[in-house]
Amino acid sequence: MAPPQPASPARSGIPTLWAGLIGLLAVGAALGFGHLVAALISPASSPYLAVGDTVIRFSPEPLTEFAKTTFGTADKPILLSGIAVVIAVVAVLAGIASRRSMRPGLVVVVVLGVLGFAAVAIAPVFSPLDLIAPLVSLAAGVLSFRWLHALARRTYVAAAGVGVTRRTVLIGSAVGVGVGALAAGGGGLLLGGGVDNSRVTVTDQLRAARLTERAPAIPAGAGFPEVGTPTFLTSNPDFYRIDVALRIPSQTASAWSMKIHGMVEREITLTFDDLLARPLVERTITMTCVSNPIGGNLVSTANFIGVELRDILLEAGVAPGADQLFSTSIDGWYTGTPTDVVMEPGRGALLAIGMNGEALPPEHGFPVRMVVPGLYGYVSATKWVVDLEATTFADPRKRAYWVERSWAQKAPIKTMSRIDSPQGFGRVPAGTVTVAGTAWAQTRGIAKVEARVDNGPWQAAELSTEVNLDTWRMWRTDFTLAAGTHNVQVRATDKGGYTQTDMRADPIPDGASGWQSTTFTVT
Repeated sequence: MAPPQPASPARSGIPTLWAGLIGLLAVGAALGFGHLVAALISPASSPYLAVGDTVIRFSPEPLTEFAKTTFGTADKPILLSGIAVVIAVVAVLAGIASRRSMRPGLVVVVVLGVLGFAAVAIAPVFSPLDLIAPLVSLAAGVLSFRWLHALARRTYVAAAGVGVTRRTVLIGSAVGVGVGALAAGGGGLLLGGGVDNSRVTVTDQLRAARLTERAPAIPAGAGFPEVGTPTFLTSNPDFYRIDVALRIPSQTASAWSMKIHGMVEREITLTFDDLLARPLVERTITMTCVSNPIGGNLVSTANFIGVELRDILLEAGVAPGADQLFSTSIDGWYTGTPTDVVMEPGRGALLAIGMNGEALPPEHGFPVRMVVPGLYGYVSATKWVVDLEATTFADPRKRAYWVERSWAQKAPIKTMSRIDSPQGFGRVPAGTVTVAGTAWAQTRGIAKVEARVDNGPWQAAELSTEVNLDTWRMWRTDFTLAAGTHNVQVRATDKGGYTQTDMRADPIPDGASGWQSTTFTVT
């Protein structure tokens, strides 16, 4: 009998495993080298991150809110991981589809490159220089795919058998491309994180500076952490973080500048040294995110050091008709703040450069951010701020990022309260049960907090020592409860005489409202 004939090259092609790996390595090289070049030229031009930013900007608002409330600050790593998985699957499938012909894989690599190119081009902050990284990414992907595919065909298809030398060359080449992609991507990450030395310098400068106003010491009775409330000041690592930045901007203080322009008598350009040369003040301020649900934890308090924004705007001479201050972040995010609020004497709006005795952490806006007491962060607390334009809310070209997504244009923080202890579905011993929590009504202050158990009569709670009207206030009260399941509710009244409503409302469009209700078991 005649020996079996080997499969023809036209039918066999490159082995499936190798074909998929080639697609994955080529796309990995594209992403890695694109990220590296972006770090060297313009961090925002990384195709991978630009695609992620585009997904965020065009995601339906309910999906965005779901991600924020469900995953918190982990929403961005989850999004980037999801994008990476999708790209990896597409790359592997493209490689497998190219077992017999290079064309399918090349088409997919080019399409992915064009998508990255487009995402960079339509970014809110764009310059022609930003196109270099996606072009390098596209070239790296195409060249890597062509080279590895051609080498694999010579190894497995063109030859009658698989030569040890050719196989060794193929394996070495694949390893080389993979290591190169990882090294390029890692290099991009390292180059993008060079703000540590700058923060150390700024921290030293702040500690040596003579502040014209220093925040009073926090009194011992300002919080009730022994019964379950937070500490009065929130540490920097624990301070809530909500933004749309997939990559924390990495700008040094020496490279920072901000332009104040638009409807002003004279434009002003500030450097970081200009801020340090101005009177610095320290204030204790509670910030709240509009996405905070009833009973949520997207509220924190810190000592902020900065420069009075009102004083700078008075120097610029804001025109009477300019009712909006349109601020822009270095990463392209933008919002509008009511001018009359910032210009209100005693409001205390800051260009902040310090937080709890040190330079702002990168994730909280280093080197400079806005802080405006009494307004939800999405209209007042621009991080990494680099531009401030006096304009009007009527200008259709100057609509805030979240206003474009159906949030309210002006967003004063609502009077709210929450229960910190006992926690929902917790178990506590019978007898005297201490119920404790937190309330806030920035710029108005908390006058009274009441709690009730099992729809019984309202009972006034003990309030912690007030620090100032711009900060939260802790409360606690005791109930004598028998064994069993109980429900506690809370409501707060501010110093303006307003008692928070029991009508529940979602965070959209101007913040949640309603009483928190917590169920627990007494044993």
